Amino acid sequence: MSSAELLRRGPLVITFYRGVWCPYCNIELKAINEVLLQIEGYGASVVAISPQTAVNSRKSVRDNKLGFPVLSDTNGEVGAAFGLRFALPDYLVDLYKALKNDLPAFNADPAWTLPMPARYVIGQDGIVLYSEVNPDYTHRPDPVDMLPVLERANANA
Repeated sequence: MSSAELLRRGPLVITFYRGVWCPYCNIELKAINEVLLQIEGYGASVVAISPQTAVNSRKSVRDNKLGFPVLSDTNGEVGAAFGLRFALPDYLVDLYKALKNDLPAFNADPAWTLPMPARYVIGQDGIVLYSEVNPDYTHRPDPVDMLPVLERANANA
């Protein structure tokens, strides 16, 4: 299903997700999943976007017991279009390798790149109603922070 099709149904919550290997990302996805019924109650849909392969995205959904899809952003093109994709500096590449986080294998992409964690609420008219971007992957907004935005969007629909 395309974003245009999802937007016809209501607002769209998009969260950029680094990968199944990222514990902070998994905590965030589970937190969103905990308020999923409230989000859907406002007529909204949720999608997570990750540079990882489709197999790893399905693993994310399964392991985290998610009620929404994790989409694969091949070569990080969507993350780049949102201005979120960045190349890891050499010292982080070395650290990730030492931790056995082989991004080229997880993402089927030789580039050592990731998206910054980000969350958006897009209104049915395509306008961004809420955004949260933080280059510090350990800081994530509480999903309830976007509920008033979804409530307003639902009231204006």
